[in-house]
Amino acid sequence: MHTPDTAAPDTAAPFAATPDTAPRTAPGTPADSESGAFWERHYAGLDAHWGTSPNAVLAGLVTDLAPTPGTALDLGCGHGGDALWLAGRGWDVTAVDVARTALDRVAAGARAAGVAERVHPVRHDLALTFPDGRFDLVCATYFHTPVEIPRAQVLRRAAAAVAPGGLLVVVEHGSVAPWSWQNGTEVRFPAPEEVRAALDLGPDWLTERCHTPQRTATGPGGRTATVTDIVVALRRTDRPGDAAD
Repeated sequence: MHTPDTAAPDTAAPFAATPDTAPRTAPGTPADSESGAFWERHYAGLDAHWGTSPNAVLAGLVTDLAPTPGTALDLGCGHGGDALWLAGRGWDVTAVDVARTALDRVAAGARAAGVAERVHPVRHDLALTFPDGRFDLVCATYFHTPVEIPRAQVLRRAAAAVAPGGLLVVVEHGSVAPWSWQNGTEVRFPAPEEVRAALDLGPDWLTERCHTPQRTATGPGGRTATVTDIVVALRRTDRPGDAAD
């Protein structure tokens, strides 16, 4: 579900998946669904190298707020730009998407980059299933979809998956880029404070970032545009066992 707005260099070499790096499908995830069908079509129409560079906002937040690698969960990982970047810096990353095509490309990219042992692509329909465990970093970058899903519930489950002392990063579109699948539609963008409030968190969270920065984004064909991001980064401060999910 991760629709990036930065492209990888055109000089990237093609890669192919191999059986030992193939993604797995989580139990309870349907073979097909409306969400899966939409995102399969979406990624089938994209160049395999599109979205293999990390999101600049996430990279900056991790560098500033979580410089020591640990375990990470990347929700809606797309072609894996964030997951591969994190793995290259020592993170052990569970990369989740509903589109098998995207996950196949993540697995192949991880192998090509020499980080396959630290990238674990898993197919989830997050409306129905969610990864087990706790993670030092949980990120949902541009977790948008035109398909109806319980998005607020998914993001609350994302918060519950953050380990004590860990970081939750939610980066959302605060404007529509000219090349976005949302272009031409009426979109209401929430304030970052609304995004944080919708997570319905307890008191044991520290707000590290809650703002709407602007940046220059690069789209297909090298097109550029000034875009706005909604950025919420929260640190879980409770001790193990203090909070119930």
